[in-house]
Amino acid sequence: MRIVDIQEKTVSIASDIRNAYIDFSKMTVSVLALHTDVIRDGRPVVGYGFNSNGRYAQGALLRERFIPRIMAADPKRLICKDENNLDPFRIWDVMMANEKPGGHGERSVAVGVVDMAVWDAVAKIEGKPLYRLLADRYRGGKADERVFVYAAGGYYYPGKELGELRVEMQGYLSMGYRVVKMKIGGAKFQEDIRRIECVLGLVGEGERLAVDANGRFDLPTAVAYGKAMARFGLRWYEEPVDPLDYASHAELARGYEGALATGENLFSFQDARNLLRHAGLRPDRDILQMDPALSYGLVEYLRMQEALKAQGWSPRRCIPHGGHQFALNLAAGLGLGGNESYPFVFAPFGGFADSTRIEDGYIGLPKTPGIGFEEKSKLIDLIRSLFG
Repeated sequence: MRIVDIQEKTVSIASDIRNAYIDFSKMTVSVLALHTDVIRDGRPVVGYGFNSNGRYAQGALLRERFIPRIMAADPKRLICKDENNLDPFRIWDVMMANEKPGGHGERSVAVGVVDMAVWDAVAKIEGKPLYRLLADRYRGGKADERVFVYAAGGYYYPGKELGELRVEMQGYLSMGYRVVKMKIGGAKFQEDIRRIECVLGLVGEGERLAVDANGRFDLPTAVAYGKAMARFGLRWYEEPVDPLDYASHAELARGYEGALATGENLFSFQDARNLLRHAGLRPDRDILQMDPALSYGLVEYLRMQEALKAQGWSPRRCIPHGGHQFALNLAAGLGLGGNESYPFVFAPFGGFADSTRIEDGYIGLPKTPGIGFEEKSKLIDLIRSLFG
């Protein structure tokens, strides 16, 4: 059993949307195919991976460091001791050889792309959906058959007014979502409050609306928004300040009684542990959004879960960023609290299998082995056009 080839390509997901911090006019992702010599259903097993939106493609790191390390390794270093499958943990160790600790930066994204493809291949070799494989390994076989999902949108578009925002959010509700999320911080304070009130008028109650500032605010601005929004009873207030400014998070948490959400821009076990130690977050209400596709993959995400457990957090407080099938499998297999979804943006990487429907804010998973990319027609068509 061996990995015979690893291919990577850069794909554009550019659009004219923006949040409070960046626009997506130049946004790209890395897409990767990991070829093995294992035959299933008459074909070699190929695992696929890509990075979540918000971080750019990692082609140089993949080509110059991480892929060559895997391909140069003794094949026996990459497989389980019983030689019946690839070993994601051993492969991770090979990729991270000669990498200094700390300063995680963009390499966590490159490793996450490969890690996703590895787990896709591992589940296909075992003949199981990834969520079922994870449940068998880490939850005594118990998997969630459906997962809470929310629709992330409400971006700032050129010329987009309240009427267009309302139409967008109504579209999500019509698709079966119960909870929606919108951007704040990219407009003047009073305009943002009007936007929030517009969407609340549609969804009916604050529990069905989350807001996301994308780390834009300094502490006084974050506090001012928090005070203005307190009466709404929102589902959560996301990334109000810089994600590494733990002291400001702690100060805000002391005065804002509603739920805070953060973590999507923390890319290591150490960062996640420091967040819990120093940011004043509350395990009874706050949400952790670490994205495995951006933070060294599932191997590192499992370490994060151990850190959460050690500090008294339930995995149900975790709702990963990313809006893709990989994180959905983790949510079902590891018993997380849900998953993000991007119904109208970042196509075809966002979204889930064609055969699964959103019903009352929940979605099931396909039974096909692996992550299930083959069940999402537009995505698998793109992947096959890249790699054959």
